[in-house]
Amino acid sequence: MADEVLTLARASALSDEEVVERVLAGDTALYEVVMRRYNTRLYRVARAILKNDGEAEDVMQDAYVRAFQYLGQFAGRSKFSTWLTRIAVHEALARAHKAKRFEEWDDMNENMQGEIGAVPVKLNPESETASVEMNKILEQAIESLPEQYRTVVMMRDVEEMTTAETAECLSLTEDNVKIRLHRAHGMLRKELYQSARISEANAFPFHAPRCDRIVTNVFARLATLETPQSREGI
Repeated sequence: MADEVLTLARASALSDEEVVERVLAGDTALYEVVMRRYNTRLYRVARAILKNDGEAEDVMQDAYVRAFQYLGQFAGRSKFSTWLTRIAVHEALARAHKAKRFEEWDDMNENMQGEIGAVPVKLNPESETASVEMNKILEQAIESLPEQYRTVVMMRDVEEMTTAETAECLSLTEDNVKIRLHRAHGMLRKELYQSARISEANAFPFHAPRCDRIVTNVFARLATLETPQSREGI
C-alpha cells in the first residue's frame, strides 16, 4: 500500500500526456491520477447540463470509462483535459436529450443582456461564515440560467477554462462562446457578483468522499474491460 501511495504521489507531478503514455503502456492504476485531477471539472460541467448530482456522477463514470476505452485515440491535437471534458459534455447532452430535458439553445430574451464586473475579493476570517451562504446564492443563480448559458458560465467563470477550450468542448465558435457568456452575465446581474464577495472557483465543490467513490466505481468497471487501444495507426 505504501508503495502504491508513493507511486501515485509521484505520478501526480506528471503531465496528463505522460500519465496517458504510462496507462497505455500497461500501468492502468495511474488512471486514478487523471480522475482525481479532473473530477471537479467533469462534475461541474455535467451538473451544469443535468442539474442533478446523481446523474452528474453517472456521466462522470461513463465519460471516464469511454475515455479509457479510446485512450489510444487521443492524438494530442488538443489538451487531454479538453478531450476528456468534451467526452463528458457529449455524455451529459446525450442523457439530457434522452430524458427530454434539453432546453432550446437560442430562446434568449435579447432584452436581458447586460454587463458585469466580477472581481473576486479575498475573504478574511470574519467573512468565512457568510461566504458559505453567499456561495449557495451564487450556485442557485448560476443554476437558474438556461442550459446553454449555464454550461458556458460553468466552464469559463467557475472552472476557468479558456474560450478556445470551451468552444472546442461545446462544438461552438469562440465568438458564440463570448456572446453566450456575455448574455449569461447579464442574467446573473452585476449586483449579485458584487455582493457575493467570493471567488467563483469555490462554488460547486466536489468533496473527497465523492471523489473516492467515483475513482472506485470507475476502476470496478474498467476491471471488466480490455486494455485501452494502443497508439498504432494514429
